[in-house]
Amino acid sequence: MPPVSTTTSPPTCRVANVPTKFHAYSDYQRTLLDWIYRLSTNYAPRDLTTVSHAGLSGSGSVRKLVIPDLTAMARAARAAGARLAVESAYRSYGTQVAVFNSWVSRLGYSRALNGSARPGHSEHQLGTAIDFKSYGGRAAWSFGGYDWATSRAGAWMKANAWKYGFVMSYPKGKQSQVCYGYEPWHYRYYGRPVAAAIHYSGATPRYWLWRHGSNQ
Repeated sequence: MPPVSTTTSPPTCRVANVPTKFHAYSDYQRTLLDWIYRLSTNYAPRDLTTVSHAGLSGSGSVRKLVIPDLTAMARAARAAGARLAVESAYRSYGTQVAVFNSWVSRLGYSRALNGSARPGHSEHQLGTAIDFKSYGGRAAWSFGGYDWATSRAGAWMKANAWKYGFVMSYPKGKQSQVCYGYEPWHYRYYGRPVAAAIHYSGATPRYWLWRHGSNQ
């Protein structure tokens, strides 16, 4: 685990393009990505595998190391009557260019910034972030003001995902801390020990990463 920092708060969210400090393949647990910090254009995981290997429907791939805990979480959710599916997982830099531009065309640049990462700034490029949805359902963000965390699958994830190594990146009411608006469907994999540490700290992932040495 990274060393604890004496500086508890990351920089105020601002649009910038600063290379993130921890960008090696093995740094997936401590790579800080937000409005400020980014990955390179050619960053790409080398062992992507489809989420179907975890028994999940939907499209997308994640790093192979995510699959065992993703499989266990999918099985537990299904047993609890909260079956999950995947809307989106790994996105390359090039894919994120298209995704961000599509939101800009729909909402305008300023509003798009709140809900979509600029290319290089997306956690999806790490290969460890997933946008979940309810099995058989539409993308969780396509329901207007509906809060997916109140659905059976979303509520189960909010209560239990950390036990399997996943943490919600952009929790409700924390935009000033995490830069992006509330996304109850977006979870990033850290592995069980780090996810538990973030959960019990009560901090947002961005603050926890900063406090533990990311980008300082």
